[in-house]
Amino acid sequence: MAFVQFSRVSLAFADRDILKDVSLNLTAGTRASLAGANGSGKTTLMKVIAGLLAADSGSRAIEKGTRTSYLPQSGIVHRGKTLREEIEGAFRAVTDMMARMEELGRGLEETKEDGGRTAGLLDEYHRLEEAVEHSGYYRREAAISSVLSGLGFSRDDPSRNTEEFSGGWQMRIALAKALLEEPDILLLDEPTNYLDIEARNWLENHLMNFRGGYLLVSHDRYFLDFTVNEVYELFEGSLKRYAGNYTAYEKTREQELAGLAKRYAEQQEEIARTEALIRRFRYKASKAAMVQERIRMLEKMEKITIPESLKKISISFPPPPRSGRVALTLEGAGKSYGERRIFSALDLALESGERLVVAGRNGAGKSTLLRIIAGADRDYDGKVTYGAGIVPGYFSQESAEFLPGIPVEFLPGIQAETTADMPASPGAFALGDSPQVIEFMEREAGAALIPTIRDMLGAFLFRGDDVYKPLSVLSGGEKSRLALLRILLKPVNLLVLDEPTNHLDIHSKDILLDALKKFAGTIIFVSHDRSFMEALSTKTLELAFPGGQGPSARGRSVPRLFYGNYGYYLERLERDARGDAPDAAPSRVVPRAEGGGRTPQGQNVPAGPDRREREKQRQALLRRLRRQEEEILAALETLEAEKIRLEAELYRPEVYSNGEKAQAVKLKLDKITAAIEGKTGEWEHNVAAKARITPG
Repeated sequence: MAFVQFSRVSLAFADRDILKDVSLNLTAGTRASLAGANGSGKTTLMKVIAGLLAADSGSRAIEKGTRTSYLPQSGIVHRGKTLREEIEGAFRAVTDMMARMEELGRGLEETKEDGGRTAGLLDEYHRLEEAVEHSGYYRREAAISSVLSGLGFSRDDPSRNTEEFSGGWQMRIALAKALLEEPDILLLDEPTNYLDIEARNWLENHLMNFRGGYLLVSHDRYFLDFTVNEVYELFEGSLKRYAGNYTAYEKTREQELAGLAKRYAEQQEEIARTEALIRRFRYKASKAAMVQERIRMLEKMEKITIPESLKKISISFPPPPRSGRVALTLEGAGKSYGERRIFSALDLALESGERLVVAGRNGAGKSTLLRIIAGADRDYDGKVTYGAGIVPGYFSQESAEFLPGIPVEFLPGIQAETTADMPASPGAFALGDSPQVIEFMEREAGAALIPTIRDMLGAFLFRGDDVYKPLSVLSGGEKSRLALLRILLKPVNLLVLDEPTNHLDIHSKDILLDALKKFAGTIIFVSHDRSFMEALSTKTLELAFPGGQGPSARGRSVPRLFYGNYGYYLERLERDARGDAPDAAPSRVVPRAEGGGRTPQGQNVPAGPDRREREKQRQALLRRLRRQEEEILAALETLEAEKIRLEAELYRPEVYSNGEKAQAVKLKLDKITAAIEGKTGEWEHNVAAKARITPG
């Protein structure tokens, strides 16, 4: 069986131990993830396993003939070939074997008289012939087509020159080659960074059917849960194995860390007491021996280290400005590039406080829609209207390009066509300056947030001395994280976020998710992280390819709105595919009927040959709607009671005479009022749904 085995491997950079006595065994059956804090050395270990980096000590054993393929995080650029020619390079090992077979064939012709040598050549020839046959080389056309299609390449892409592809697509090319090589051991360092949700889903299924073993580094919890059955954690240079998927690892690790946190707290108390004792008696001659003993004890003490993932960092954003009930409306919105129609006939009404995820295949226009909503793209059909008091903030990957220099982002209301014409933020640095990260963020944040800037930067992976880096030396990922944090520090009530989780690790994603869930404003976002999408969204807008193109379009070209999170949306797609009855969630975005009007999307009585079965389904649906109505009315009673209490509190002299207290109560009252309006809308939809399925 093919394997790669490491025993007591160590590696240090200067005075820092990256790997300390690490042992690891990877076989054809391995389905593993490599976990650890950012900067813990995961990429270094992957390079050591791949043979690209030599360890200082330890042994590395590889079964003869074992083939490994390694995909780094970034930095791969392909040039000078078409995509098809580059992909053919994945079969170089096979073509080398075929070249060796030709060489052996010539040798056999020349050694007909030498029976012993002929037997040896024939044996090698047959072994290579069998290896080539089992390699899948003669079936490579289907394999190439499947992999390229799964990773999102179009039918015309193979004929394009590789230098025409952007950085993200360059990494997809590298991933395609690694998969087509079909190695015994596959090493993938953050393979999902540049994939959309459809390509990630395809990769999940591909890895489940992969014949070899693999070790993954990824910050996508859902992807890891689907693909791995063991997790190796790298912490302080040591490697420890945990059985089960990533969620099981987190639960086990959480229990371990709880004990570690307790021991850490006890040790910190002991250190504090000892240091206080040293300070008190340091200059007393009679206590000199005791003081020296305590100092030596502290120096010899093995310090307990807390992983970053254990440090509970909670960040919050500035409270959003007050706004009206409706945050945003779109009427007949559409977008085209020349003759290519991206999307059309989009009607949308979004209320304040809602969190909308925009879903759809790569190329369906998700980022384009966000640019239109944010005001960065003004060349579109239809109408986009903000509600009263709406103050938007927009983040995209391009936001990082405005750092360093005058830090700006596209915001609606700015009439300039280029960023050069845009006004700088108050207190912005002059073009050409390169402030430090901490200096830049303190200048950007309000005075009230300055004490928390360190924690916020830590949550966005700027830790330790990273906060003193000049902006001019930041990597693309670092600039992107800084640009996102900068947007979140602004007092806005409509966040438009395009891929906010890119370049964040799992711990940072959790911190961001927690902060966004507490954010009282409205959020419209695009993400390729399924767990993040499901946890944050309350509604899902699906964009489909015009003309029904693409596997997920199902013949639709008009967007659809689903009254549920991303997980609910996926369930609806599955039920639609099976032909099951839709549930009670109506939609305000509906496809146009063939006659040019609109067909309502909501509760329909299931059709079928059996009237009794139809009636049974109708009654079950009606009972569910009644239960939902009871829950809504109960929630409304609670909200109304709270509203009455707050209104009474607002009229108390000690409250209305104190501006700060009055403002706090008013904010709570506004939230309750918005919640009542939202629940009232749900009740109206429920009543309408019941009316549609009730006879007469």
